[in-house]
Amino acid sequence: MLIKKNNELSENEVTDFSVYHNRRKFMKTAAGIGIAAVSGMPIIEASAKTVSPYSTDEKLTDYKDITTYCNFYEFGTGKEDPAKNAHTLVTSPWDVIVEGECEKPGKYNLEDLLKPVSVEERIYRFRCVEGWSMVIPWMGFPLADLIKRMQPTSKAKYVYFETLHDPKQMPGQRRAVLDWPYVEGLRMDEAMNPLTLMGTGIYGKDLLNQNGAPLRLVVPWKYGFKSIKSIAKIRFSETQPVNSWQKANENEYGFFSNVNPDVSHPRWSQRRERRIGEFRKIKTQLFNGYGEQVASLYAGMDLKKNF
Repeated sequence: MLIKKNNELSENEVTDFSVYHNRRKFMKTAAGIGIAAVSGMPIIEASAKTVSPYSTDEKLTDYKDITTYCNFYEFGTGKEDPAKNAHTLVTSPWDVIVEGECEKPGKYNLEDLLKPVSVEERIYRFRCVEGWSMVIPWMGFPLADLIKRMQPTSKAKYVYFETLHDPKQMPGQRRAVLDWPYVEGLRMDEAMNPLTLMGTGIYGKDLLNQNGAPLRLVVPWKYGFKSIKSIAKIRFSETQPVNSWQKANENEYGFFSNVNPDVSHPRWSQRRERRIGEFRKIKTQLFNGYGEQVASLYAGMDLKKNF
């Protein structure tokens, strides 16, 4: 396991989400009128920090590259389209519907949904099927914490996620590029794995719209398209959901979507990748390098058939 060496951690690593979010809102307002300097409010709370054991010490991808080179088809199919078009998305207020096989279904305001959680920083590798990758300092909290709060029943074998469906706010949804709304799913043991993160920010800042604000999934051992953005619905299900890309082309995209360099996409190889901002290519690692933490989830499975 690679451990992050840098101990200069960002503002909210680990901080109660409501404290972190409210302080961010205050600081955004204060920045324009100098309140922060007058109030003496600390931007960094030293007592609320910890080094995540899940972080890599690899070179970080630049913030600009992360926020301008994106896959988010709801705002266009080009990599630069989301940064240009996602300003139309309204992320506050934001509601998340929880339904299915659980004891606590309902419609939750985002801040109420996240009040019990603590955000932290984790530096994860992020791999896309087209052959490019990034190293991103995510802010977020374990999905397992949210699942436990919703109290899934014994029938819940999978967790289903759905992106907001609103063509007025998401112009890409006006075209039948995919069967909207975008949906994704995890097996319950995948969802409960401590690596699986619900992302709320990057580089110590709130998520920008083009990166999936205000809430997205981050599953570092799977390809990036598995990390659904702008989540508006979570469902606990007894049956395996069909994700959007699987529905669009089941021969190219499977349910599990694990990074496996030995399984080539029909239109390109998965064996090598290029980090955004760099020219050289590097060898792709099985499970994106997280095999020690997740290989046991797939013991006995044929990873070439279950791709």
